[in-house]
Amino acid sequence: MEALAEYGCWGLFLAAFLAATILPLPSEAVFSIVWCSGANTYAVLTAAILGNTLGAMTCYALGYLGKTDWLTKYCGMDESKVEKVKNWIQKRGIWLGFFSFTPGIGDFIVMALGLMRSPFWGVLAWVVLGKMVRYLVWLAITYETFSLFN
Repeated sequence: MEALAEYGCWGLFLAAFLAATILPLPSEAVFSIVWCSGANTYAVLTAAILGNTLGAMTCYALGYLGKTDWLTKYCGMDESKVEKVKNWIQKRGIWLGFFSFTPGIGDFIVMALGLMRSPFWGVLAWVVLGKMVRYLVWLAITYETFSLFN
């Protein structure tokens, strides 16, 4: 993570992008390092939110390109379980994109929204909102922590 942090906001953008795909990278660590090194707060927030959003929408695109029968055919998932998940997502709608920041399941939520052919712009709006909340909260945590030690 320190190697990415050395590139400042560009490294943060890349870390945030990769963290929003299927790679378990802690973009928050890069965020904190870059911000504490004196980078502009708005630039740090923009890099993190944009990178993480683009990563999430990459998952959406992968889902959109997929087919639900691939889950049963190639992943060995039970067809009734796939239908149950599809119905659950359809009942809740695109606002589930807000939870794309959730570790462990966020990537799958957005991928499922793509697989369900949920409206791109609606999903994007909810994903951006979720990412904004995530990084604003993380900025507050970093600020408080940084303040304690300085």
